[in-house]
Amino acid sequence: MCLHNVNPSVKALTILGLVFVLAFLFDPITPLLFIIWTLLLTMLFGSFRKKYYFLYFFTFFIFAAGMLWSTIAFADTPKNPADQVSWAGWEVPKEDLFVAISLSLRILAFATLSLLFMFTTNMVHFILSLIQQLKLPPKLAYGILAGYRFLPLMKTEFQQIRAAHRIRGMNQATSLKEKMKQYKRFVIPLLAGAIRKAERTAIAMESKGFTGDRNRTYYHNLYVTKKDWLFPIIMFTALGVFITLSIIFDYFAWYNGQL
Repeated sequence: MCLHNVNPSVKALTILGLVFVLAFLFDPITPLLFIIWTLLLTMLFGSFRKKYYFLYFFTFFIFAAGMLWSTIAFADTPKNPADQVSWAGWEVPKEDLFVAISLSLRILAFATLSLLFMFTTNMVHFILSLIQQLKLPPKLAYGILAGYRFLPLMKTEFQQIRAAHRIRGMNQATSLKEKMKQYKRFVIPLLAGAIRKAERTAIAMESKGFTGDRNRTYYHNLYVTKKDWLFPIIMFTALGVFITLSIIFDYFAWYNGQL
C-alpha cells in the first residue's frame, strides 16, 4: 500500500477520526505506540525527502517538550510524599507527571498524523477530491487552489522586487527600524502584483467557461476504490490493538477532567 495512492478525502477523514479518538485518550502508552506505528508507516510507504520530515517533526517535538516542562513546572505541590516522584530535580505528584507525559505524547501523535497527510498528499488532488467526493462547492475549492498556487509566485516576485531595489542602489537595512521601512516598500508592489494576477486568473477561468456549476466534467477524475479502504481499516485496527495493550497492562485511561 503506497500512501500517495490513497484517495485524499479518505485519508483526511481517517486522520480526523483518529485525532478525535486520540483526543479522549489520557494514557501515555497508547499515543506512544501509535507514534511509533505512524512513523514506521510513513517512512516505509511514503516517498519524500526524510530530512524535511524530521525537520518539521523536530518543531513539534520542541512544542511537546515545552508542554511537558510547563505542566510539570506549574504542577500543584504534593501533599503526600508517597504520591510524588523525583523528575529532573523536581518533586512532582505522580498524577501531574502522568498528565504531562500524556499531553506531550498526544501532541506528537497529532503531529505524526498531520505530517503523514502533508508529505504523502498532492494538494491539487486533495482539492479535486473534496469537490468530487465530499461535494465541496467548486467556486470555493478553486479559489483555495488558486491561492495555494499563488504562494510560490509571491515568493518569486518578492525576490525580484528585492533584487530590483538592490540594482537601483537602495541601501541595505541594518537596524530593525530600517528593515521595517524596507519591507513597507515591498508591500505595495507585492499587493499590486497579487491584484493583477487575481484579475488575470478570474478572466482566464471565465473565458474557459468556469461557472462554479457542480455538473461539469473533470480532466482528472478521482475515485474511491476498495484499496483506499485499506488505509482506515489498518489505522483504526492498529489503534484498537494499542488500546487493548494499554488495558491489559493497566495503563489505559479516558479523559475524565484530569486537567
